[in-house]
Amino acid sequence: RDISVEVEQVNQYVKRYRTRDGRSLYLLAEGRLVNLVAAEGHPSEVMDLSFSLQALSVEHVVRNRGRLEVRVHDVPAEIDREVAMTKLRTMGIEIDRMTEEQVRYVSDWRMGT
Repeated sequence: RDISVEVEQVNQYVKRYRTRDGRSLYLLAEGRLVNLVAAEGHPSEVMDLSFSLQALSVEHVVRNRGRLEVRVHDVPAEIDREVAMTKLRTMGIEIDRMTEEQVRYVSDWRMGT
């Protein structure tokens, strides 16, 4: 505050301190942990998916050390499915399976035409 000539409350969690030379310094959440104070990020229901994917992807990389090409990789489909199914299960949601007739229908372009 001592070096500022003006203080502006930009929004609920951001203050701008303008200095004598015209520069601006932004103070977020009064200097406390932004994600705890402001809680403007993703809800925990999204973050648990993100952290789960990250953790299982790191495990995949470690288990496959030396066998993966050096490049950016997509999250393996089986990890993506595992996280999605676990999340749905924790929400009490079940996904049913297609019947043999449904599988034939979606597999054969002649059916339904």
